Amino acid sequence: MDISEILSPKFTEFDIGTPLSKVAGAFENQELDAVIVTDGDEYRGIVSRRQLASSSNQPSAKVGSQVQHVPTVDRTEDVREVARLMIGSDAKTLPVLRDDRVVGVVTGDAVLEAVRPFLDAATVDDAYTAELVSATPETTIGKALNLLREAGIAHLPVVDGDDLVGLLSLYDVVEFTTRGGSKSQGGSSSGFGGRAGGGQNRGGFGAREGDADRMLDLPVRNLMSDAVATVERSATLDEVVETMFEREVSSLVVTADDTDEPIGIITKTDVIEALTWERDDRNAVQVFGLDLLEGMDYDDVSALIESVTSKYGEMSVIKASIELQEHKEQSRGVPLVLARIRLVTDRGYFTADGEGYGATHALRLAANAVERQLLKGKTYGDSKKHPDTDEQTQLYGWWLGG
Repeated sequence: MDISEILSPKFTEFDIGTPLSKVAGAFENQELDAVIVTDGDEYRGIVSRRQLASSSNQPSAKVGSQVQHVPTVDRTEDVREVARLMIGSDAKTLPVLRDDRVVGVVTGDAVLEAVRPFLDAATVDDAYTAELVSATPETTIGKALNLLREAGIAHLPVVDGDDLVGLLSLYDVVEFTTRGGSKSQGGSSSGFGGRAGGGQNRGGFGAREGDADRMLDLPVRNLMSDAVATVERSATLDEVVETMFEREVSSLVVTADDTDEPIGIITKTDVIEALTWERDDRNAVQVFGLDLLEGMDYDDVSALIESVTSKYGEMSVIKASIELQEHKEQSRGVPLVLARIRLVTDRGYFTADGEGYGATHALRLAANAVERQLLKGKTYGDSKKHPDTDEQTQLYGWWLGG
């Protein structure tokens, strides 16, 4: 299945010189995940809603300073390859190019809608993250914001004892602090738009100029949404996607079967990642942009990953994704390259970036960064369980059939 039927010719575009305050206003539309950034007629990259909300920017800064370089695809790209590129680049919107011009975008939602009928072969238990990053009702908004940004997540479940009592959205926090903090000026100049958590918001405090610190000291219970979408761990992934679309949310809190005990979380990214599972272990290491590497081939990259992970005791690599992105900047004819490594292991997730002149240099910098994380034991969640062979055959049957 290619993406020709699911790409959208509609997208929002800004020139690199556009103030971030204007770009932020575009994200008032909650359905918009990212905007395209151009320099005249030349495509430069994207800026995502979460990226903008997660960063501390001056409203007068230009959008060109926040450009994220992501893979581009053409309209005949296979949907599973698109899923791989989304996971490898940590982006849920990819530009579709023709003759070096953006003619559309393909989104994670479009991919999930297209494959939803085939997702009944896998369950939440196969894909969810078992480590639940959460807050309590008395956690301050400032501390919650730090948790959201440090973990790289957009939604924070609020737990009181064993009870799930609410959900806090990164976008709600940023909107609350920026809009509330500048209320005396007639509104925010950098309102990062819209609620994404669902349910009724219980915030709405008035604030005078200069009260941002006081607002961050308020407890989460004053801002959280008390309507939380949940799913049992035995539910199938097609049920997960259906619930997400119906509730207009991007994550569900996972509860133990037949109880309300929160045990983890599953996101749209987790479901997209399920589309990248291999049918065997021969391709545990995936490399995007292999042609950029000088003096290294696929086997060399695999050996590098094995070398990094073998230094720290028993560790099984379930999946290693390496993304190489070449920038236009050069030094003595050598392009600047961003290398991103994402490891899924039986001891958790590890992810790191490296940027250097030449792909090999960038890759080694990223590998060094992963080594430091392994040494510190810093992970981004527990590992996931792969489906068994029969489940994989069902899940991939439609691809193998045509």
